[in-house]
Amino acid sequence: MLNKTILIKNYEDAEDFAQGCTFFGTGGGGDYQEGYEALCAQLEKNNEISCVNINTLKDKGFSCCPFLMGSIAPEDEVTVRERETIYELGPKKYNYTQAMIGAVENLEKMTGQPIDVLVPIELGGANTASCLAAAAEMGKIVIDGDYTGRAIPEIQQTTPFIFEKELMPIASFDCWGSVASITAAENWRMAERIGKLIAAGGYSQCAQAGFLIPVSEMKQTALHGTLSECLKAGRVIRRAREEKVDPAKLLVKELGGWIIFRGEISGKDWEDRNGYYWGTHTITGCGKYEGHELKIWFKNENHLSWLDGNYYISSPDMIQVIDSETGKPYTNNCVKIGQKVTVIGMRARDAFRTERGLKILSPQAFGYNYLYRYIEDIINIFE
Repeated sequence: MLNKTILIKNYEDAEDFAQGCTFFGTGGGGDYQEGYEALCAQLEKNNEISCVNINTLKDKGFSCCPFLMGSIAPEDEVTVRERETIYELGPKKYNYTQAMIGAVENLEKMTGQPIDVLVPIELGGANTASCLAAAAEMGKIVIDGDYTGRAIPEIQQTTPFIFEKELMPIASFDCWGSVASITAAENWRMAERIGKLIAAGGYSQCAQAGFLIPVSEMKQTALHGTLSECLKAGRVIRRAREEKVDPAKLLVKELGGWIIFRGEISGKDWEDRNGYYWGTHTITGCGKYEGHELKIWFKNENHLSWLDGNYYISSPDMIQVIDSETGKPYTNNCVKIGQKVTVIGMRARDAFRTERGLKILSPQAFGYNYLYRYIEDIINIFE
């Protein structure tokens, strides 16, 4: 018998869940507001927003993974004008939930395979919430779990790659109704590249669906309990705000992890490159961190940091930036100079600390010649 949890019962749950997903999104994973609105739309339709304990699923049928594809970089006026005048695209015809539904339905049409279960690719404000909303709209099961336990910029940085499962084919559906598919690619990185180029053609307003995996195999591949963990994180942030206590201290007490830095955003450099949001944030320390500086490099999400110019914490461990007063987690496109922030670090999910996991989500996977170091081995520098 399915062990089902009604995950989102009301608007407060929707807000808490989207906030928690954004926290675990490590700077990426899509916009919080998009995810919150997607969940609210399902509540207004009286659709059940639930998830299922993976272990209670029967070993039959197929699962797939719908995901948003594109850059979270802000659009400039030139791009908006090009879209409207040259390509004659008006307002979006479909929201992210509808785009995910379109991607899943087209994957079913491509393969002739009915899909019973949806699996979020990652944890992030828009990506995870939109998957839940799509499942609620379609009447499909969504698991209490995902394929990453955080947010990631590239499709191979997932547990199906680590456990050598199938990615192809991929169906794509953008927010103006354009449909495309990838039926074969030389490797996972090429599938990511082609998928990103398709999404760029749709101005990064695109959903795709892949990982058509038997439920029996998916159960051995997905990370368990991560959606419940996101809801818990959001409720902790709310509690800290209501009780007027330090949100960072409460988060690490309730969820684990460490406070690794506090300060003010003093520098921001970024660019939209090849469909990714690249850049570096500089944080000038305050309190016991005064006189120190932390730099965080991101490719959509936060992946490397330097403390006073020295290599510090990196992916696959998580680097999360929150508002020091309210606990609001920031996606990187929302980080601005002058904000007072606290940086939290959390250990990676175990699968990403394996040899195959480090191959795809360590500093060297991003072109940096640093050896990954466990966060727990280096975190006590200020203690």
